[in-house]
Amino acid sequence: MFTIKVYGREITMDVTNSVSKGVFVFKNGAARAKGRKKAQRYNSLLDAATTNQLWFRSYTKNWERSQKMIQKLQTSSYSKIRNDLYAFIEQCHQKLDSYEGVLPTAALLTGINQTDHLSQFEKLAEDIGNNTLALVVLLQSREASSVKQAIETIVGKFIESHNQICGANDEPSEQKKFRKNQLNLSLLDAWYADRFKKYEQKVKFVIILPDFELFNPLVLQDVLLILDAHSHASLLPLVLVFGVATSITTIHNVLPYHVTSKIKLSIFQSEPSVTNLNNILDEVLLTPYCPFHLSGKAFQLLLDIFLFYDFSVNGFIQGYKYAFTDHCYGRSINALSSIIDDNDDLVTIIGELSAAEFEQIRQLPSFRPYIESLPNPQDVVDLLTDDAHLKRALPAMLLRVHNYWFTFHCALKILLTLVSDLPKAPLGKQLRELYCQCVSADVTQLAEFKECLQLLSFLSKEEMLQKVKDVLTVILAFIRRNDQLSMQGCLVYDVVPLEEMAEELVKLSDELTVAKHEQIFENVQQEQPCLLSPGMGRQELREKLLTAAKHTNKNESGVTRAVGRITEFMVKDIFQRYLQPATPQNVPLIELFLYDDCASMRRHIVGAPRAAVHTALNNPQYYTQCDCCLLEESTSIVPTLPDLSIAYKLHLECGRLINLFDWLQAFRTVIDDAACMDSEEKQIDPTIQARFTRAVAELQFLGFIKTSKTKTDHVTRLTW
Repeated sequence: MFTIKVYGREITMDVTNSVSKGVFVFKNGAARAKGRKKAQRYNSLLDAATTNQLWFRSYTKNWERSQKMIQKLQTSSYSKIRNDLYAFIEQCHQKLDSYEGVLPTAALLTGINQTDHLSQFEKLAEDIGNNTLALVVLLQSREASSVKQAIETIVGKFIESHNQICGANDEPSEQKKFRKNQLNLSLLDAWYADRFKKYEQKVKFVIILPDFELFNPLVLQDVLLILDAHSHASLLPLVLVFGVATSITTIHNVLPYHVTSKIKLSIFQSEPSVTNLNNILDEVLLTPYCPFHLSGKAFQLLLDIFLFYDFSVNGFIQGYKYAFTDHCYGRSINALSSIIDDNDDLVTIIGELSAAEFEQIRQLPSFRPYIESLPNPQDVVDLLTDDAHLKRALPAMLLRVHNYWFTFHCALKILLTLVSDLPKAPLGKQLRELYCQCVSADVTQLAEFKECLQLLSFLSKEEMLQKVKDVLTVILAFIRRNDQLSMQGCLVYDVVPLEEMAEELVKLSDELTVAKHEQIFENVQQEQPCLLSPGMGRQELREKLLTAAKHTNKNESGVTRAVGRITEFMVKDIFQRYLQPATPQNVPLIELFLYDDCASMRRHIVGAPRAAVHTALNNPQYYTQCDCCLLEESTSIVPTLPDLSIAYKLHLECGRLINLFDWLQAFRTVIDDAACMDSEEKQIDPTIQARFTRAVAELQFLGFIKTSKTKTDHVTRLTW
């Protein structure tokens, strides 16, 4: 029993009486556990039967390898700007003349949609606290809705982060000694003087604003002015870090001159999203050491989403991961594309395949052209009927595909070296642009390729020699990488074609080195065929005369001839041979390595909310998978459908204006047809009317209808 006073009157109530119903907890004297139990890590939602399958083990192994390489690249690109920030924080308060009267401020330009903007700054705050003598506070815009809240958050977090410096836990409840209304800069000043007066070097107070653009400008201006005034009065070593996602002009647009005059900006530029993605593609995904490749259309879809929608590197990687998962899911034969450490691993994987999976290999579109190309009929019969013979033939076939990707990517890098810096870049400047074209079609037949050849013929002797030198560097890098894999005991690619390329290019470059610019005159003295023939037209005769005139007195310089021979060698012996598109006619078993289901990727990655909402309302059984919502026809309406679905399908039968009373009558007819047949004048059941009202409100919330201004008893339909 307890007593409360309401408007001067005392009322006695039982402890479990309440205005609203609720659950009351009575302590039974049990002691509360001092510490919380640690949550156990759950690695996967899949059962053991799935995780033990060959396709899942292969997918997990290869994706973890690719993910580690991506993280290593991102860490290396992040380390440079991190080290520059360390130096800035350490030195900003050592030179008092440089920052006298102003706050040292670093503006970190991250670019829009980095891998994860907030987590990037959380990692940065952790690294600064671990590698510099500083206390770090991460102040987000949602924690600074007012000046008071911002100051309280800054002071409270500084006191809580004291253990980062001292490393002691002797007073774990120190932050609880102060009430929230006591957290101000004066308290911080006194706390700093008490805690860090014994340090010879000043401990910096670093305040990081990760989402600078989202702060309230007026609040931010007042906070900066207060911090500046207090730092000069108390000599607190404050350092500010602004996380700017757009450009440096944003700071000047948000902060007026009387605020910017109180800070001294140092700008740090991180890699843009496009540069970050290009590095990941060049070093990880578009290499022969990646077990999975996208077709031209699928790869272009991911690029379009990245370039025209969000510039999110993380989104691109997740889209690539979805394609990899979809490619591997449920098909153990796709595990044959794994990066194999040695031939024994390949034989082990092949040994796990069943007879049905060998039959799946025979059903691949690229298997038939390979069978038809075999000269021995007995080999054809054995491959089609004998699983043991196919098992013995698979390692060589798979190694042939690996070698195809090895020479393909080498030739692709060579082409990029030649055409990336040409005027207007007809084929593109990035590896991703060339990949989309080369993996889909024969690039040597494109008009842009012929334009590039024409531009290459205009290069000077020195420029062409530099091009050849760069090409040799690319070839030697591939050969060196293969040697490293060989020393590690991994799969060794066939480098003989690359060595032949290098030897021939060295000979041709030597010829170009000694070639001179003097013209070489050649009089072709040979018997020409008779130009005139019976029935020859005037146009044909004109073309023959022009051709004969060109070959009669052919003059060119030695440099031009040498450049032409280099260009011809690259076209015929490199690009036409090794840059053939990845089609079933060209490469057997290419389907195991290449994913081309662009429609599935678009359906799962590119959202179509309008179509999804229409499907859910028009045919709920598509998502609910329940028998009560099963429809014989898509236009039929049954009373077991959800109320919202019934109202939606009825509104599709109306015009622009919908009479609410008629709509309600139709809704009642579907819900309770028997009651309507007894008496149409009978008053509508309040329950049915309430259900209809709720369905109409939900349709209005979804944007299908709106209230009509001309007729109060009508609503206007918004979709057609």
